[in-house]
Amino acid sequence: MSEPLLLTGPTASGKSAVALHLAERLDGEIISVDSMQVYRGLDIGTAKATADERRRIPHHLIDVVDLTGSFDAATFIRLATQAIAEIRTRGRVPILCGGTGLYYNAWLGGLGEAPPADLALRAELELVPTPALLDEIATRDPALFDEIDVDNRRRLIRAVEVIRLTGKPFSQQRAHWPERAPGLAGRSFGIERSPEDLRQRIHRRVEVMFDAGWIEETRAALAAGLASNRTASQAIGYRLIAEHLEGQRTRLMTLDLIQTRTRQFAKRQRTWLHQQLDLDWIAAEVADEASMIADRILQRLRAS
Repeated sequence: MSEPLLLTGPTASGKSAVALHLAERLDGEIISVDSMQVYRGLDIGTAKATADERRRIPHHLIDVVDLTGSFDAATFIRLATQAIAEIRTRGRVPILCGGTGLYYNAWLGGLGEAPPADLALRAELELVPTPALLDEIATRDPALFDEIDVDNRRRLIRAVEVIRLTGKPFSQQRAHWPERAPGLAGRSFGIERSPEDLRQRIHRRVEVMFDAGWIEETRAALAAGLASNRTASQAIGYRLIAEHLEGQRTRLMTLDLIQTRTRQFAKRQRTWLHQQLDLDWIAAEVADEASMIADRILQRLRAS
C-alpha cells in the first residue's frame, strides 16, 4: 500500500515525531510540507529533522534552496509530486508531514488564480507603511483582513499588489479552490492537543531552541542573506532574534516574545486547518508518546 498519507497539526503538536514512527511502521518516507524548512541554514528555528532522523528515515523537500533563493507553492507542488512518484516507485509510502496549510491546499485543490508579481508595483509597495497596507486591505478586501497575519509584511504587500493589479479582492482570487480541500480519503490526519498542553510544549521548545544555538544560527543566516529574502525572513523568530542582535531587546525579552508569537501562530494554524482541510483529528494527551499517537493513526487506517 503506497498511497500517500497526510499528517499535520499546529506547530509543536508533535507531528514530526509521529511521522517518524509511522514511516518505520509503514515502510515510508517523509515529505516535508513546511515553507521554511526548504531553506538551507534555517535548522534550529524551523525544527528541522536532525541528521540522525534523516538517516533513520529518508526526508524530502528539506534544504532545497539557499537563503538567497526563492520557493513558492508552485515549486512545492512540482517537487512534492516528483518525490511522491519516486517513493511509490520504490514500493514505499509517501508521508506528507508539516504545517504549511497553503501548500496542502494548493497540492490538494490547485493553485489560485492570482497574477504573477509586478516588480515595479512591488517595489513601490515596499515603501508603504504597514498600517497603510492594512487600511487598504480592510477597505478593499474585508474578508482577507479578518484572517491575514498582520505581522507578515510580505503577505500584506502581495495582497495589495494583487488587489491593485486585478481590481478584485485577493480572497476572491482563490475562488476556484474548494471551500474545504478534499484531503486523502481515510489517510489525512491532524494532531489535536489542548490549548494548555500546546502552550507548554511551545514554551519548552523555544527554550530548547535558544539553548541549542538559535541566536548564533540567526547571526550566520543574516550573513548568508536572510534579511534580503522576503519569504525566508518571515520564519517565526528569526526577525525578532535579528532585532535582539541589533540591541532592540534582551535575550529574555526576545525569548518571551517568540513564545507569544508562536502561540498566536499555532492558534491561527489550528483554526485554518480545521476550516480548510478535511482531516481525521487524533486527540493527543499530555502523557502520550509519539509511538502511541502513531498507533492510533494506524488503527484508523486499518478501520478505513
